[in-house]
Amino acid sequence: MADTSKNLNFKKYFEESGALKEGALNDNLWLKYLTQTDNIYVNAERLDSMSSLSGKETLMYVFRTLDILDDICEKYCLNPVEKEMISTVLKWSEVAKGGLFEERKEWRKKGYPLDIHNIASADIYKDATGDEGVIYTLIKTHGIVGQCIRGEIAVSANVPLLSIKSDGSFDLSKILLALNECIIRAVSEDIWNNVKNSVISLTESIVSGDLNDFSAEYRLQKLCPNEIEFFENDVDYFDRSIFPKYELWYFEAALSSFDIGQIRKILAAALDRISSEKAEVLHLNFKPLADSLYYDYEGKKHINVYKKRIIEKYLLDSSVQNVDIDVSIENGSAFIDFKFSPVCNKLIDFCVEAERCGLLTFEKSIIVLYDMFGFRRDAFDRLNNEEKYLNTMNDVTRSTKDDIIDHAVGKSIVDVGSGGGILLDKLEKKYPDKMIIGTDISTNVIEALNQKKKREGHNWQVMVHNFVDTPLSEKCDSIIFSSILHEIYSYTETENGRFEINSVKIALRNAFDSLNPGGRIIIRDGVKTEGSYPRKIVFKSPSSLDFFKNYMRDFAGLKDIPEEKKVTEINEDTLTVTGDVNFIREFLFTYTWGTESYAHEVQEQFGYFTLNEYKAFFNEIGAKIISAKELLEPGYPDNLGKYVTLLDENGEETEYPASNCILVVEK
Repeated sequence: MADTSKNLNFKKYFEESGALKEGALNDNLWLKYLTQTDNIYVNAERLDSMSSLSGKETLMYVFRTLDILDDICEKYCLNPVEKEMISTVLKWSEVAKGGLFEERKEWRKKGYPLDIHNIASADIYKDATGDEGVIYTLIKTHGIVGQCIRGEIAVSANVPLLSIKSDGSFDLSKILLALNECIIRAVSEDIWNNVKNSVISLTESIVSGDLNDFSAEYRLQKLCPNEIEFFENDVDYFDRSIFPKYELWYFEAALSSFDIGQIRKILAAALDRISSEKAEVLHLNFKPLADSLYYDYEGKKHINVYKKRIIEKYLLDSSVQNVDIDVSIENGSAFIDFKFSPVCNKLIDFCVEAERCGLLTFEKSIIVLYDMFGFRRDAFDRLNNEEKYLNTMNDVTRSTKDDIIDHAVGKSIVDVGSGGGILLDKLEKKYPDKMIIGTDISTNVIEALNQKKKREGHNWQVMVHNFVDTPLSEKCDSIIFSSILHEIYSYTETENGRFEINSVKIALRNAFDSLNPGGRIIIRDGVKTEGSYPRKIVFKSPSSLDFFKNYMRDFAGLKDIPEEKKVTEINEDTLTVTGDVNFIREFLFTYTWGTESYAHEVQEQFGYFTLNEYKAFFNEIGAKIISAKELLEPGYPDNLGKYVTLLDENGEETEYPASNCILVVEK
């Protein structure tokens, strides 16, 4: 959403001149419709937060367009007639989004397609002024250039503009260019900078009478920018069944998180419903789905993954109960959404609220419920905060991740558990001539990485693979395990449950078998502290002690330490706890991630091998140890020092144990 705190000079002028007062509004019907409205209409795609809606978004948007017009008059050498024409178009172009309930009811009765706001706004303007000339045509076609560039509408939809004949007082080319800059810049300066050359080119074609449509493949690429490639039958489907028959509204806003196969199924289900209604439909409007598919988490708009997983299940099997495609038809538009049964809606609501609590018990409940209905994609589907997890993995500034890539050798490098792709980017930048391959066990992660690759133009490759299962199918020269082996240790289910060191050994043996001679395994991960001795934590607030108690209850790792030795003393009066150094270490390096990450971090044991145990294992399998060291990541004491003080067995303040190790071994 564009910043509503800027470019409001026009609004200020109206306030100071009294034009926003009741009497003056009757002389400015466009302003009355936008000011006195009970209709909140905004594209969810442009919002940062769903809770940020004020009800004045459309009015603020129009004010921004008018202020931009003032800014660009000199740039386009607009004469007074041209400026007045554009100003009038901008004032009336959004009125279909306004009006009070009774006014909107009357407009619908007249057949105005209010959600196709360019057409409806033109009709409302004609009602108010009796004008069906140039201004009417410009309102009716406003925004279509942008929709053509996005692939939503055919270029031929601009044909009404060909009827505009200038009497010499205005230049249609200048008007169209200035009008589109106002419309698009008021949404986003970045969007305008990205599309302005396309706007100039398309406008020139329209003015010259060339309305040749873009190819179906071009339009499909614009509609689905996250797709890597399209099969011929995908292009044929849109070319035959969609593009010649329908205009698409809010397509990307609603469907950008779905793949092309899912999109085709949604379209096919919607078209079946439209066919059964035997109604004439010109527009497929996905705004209802776009509006319902988002919710706020930590103050930011996010895809409601709980709804999306249920929809995905329906798309795999349309006989699935509790969810169905929902299509309503009005004034030539089909409005597309999904409807959920009351049980499903309650499930979704529970998951959203449980996620916000951030407690492990709630997270486990979400997974159990979604597995019960078969809604999770696979066993590695994190559901609620996959996006946050990937962003966290990418949020790396000063880190030893920058150091480990220097140890890579050979022509091919594999990054195991690529997560958000930060290491893939670093490797590609440092070794542009090498083959960089990312692996992950999660289908969700691979899908997100492929979208990132397409969006940012990377050359690295990614694939689903798990070293606990098999070596790579083709040998490589370097394999990097960056903060991934502790996840293998923590999450791999064995006959003895989780937290079994054999899972790490199997993964490393399979990785070693995947190397060419001279190839390297490079590890950056947590490290276990050698020996067993006490450490005491002094908390600086009672809430920190509460966090520790939850951790004691929920953490299931360190199976080699007897329960009675993990924590030997808790003193609530002094806010202190005493326990084994490895239990204290595991707690501290979980606590540093905070409450929002707790539900995941508490399930992981960060240190599973001591440095000497690592060395012994690699000597056993015949690997040559090039480098082996342990260290404390500098960010840990900086962050933890705000909340705790660490004491030794003598009650003296002491250093934190090593958090990480870096090992480089060669075949």
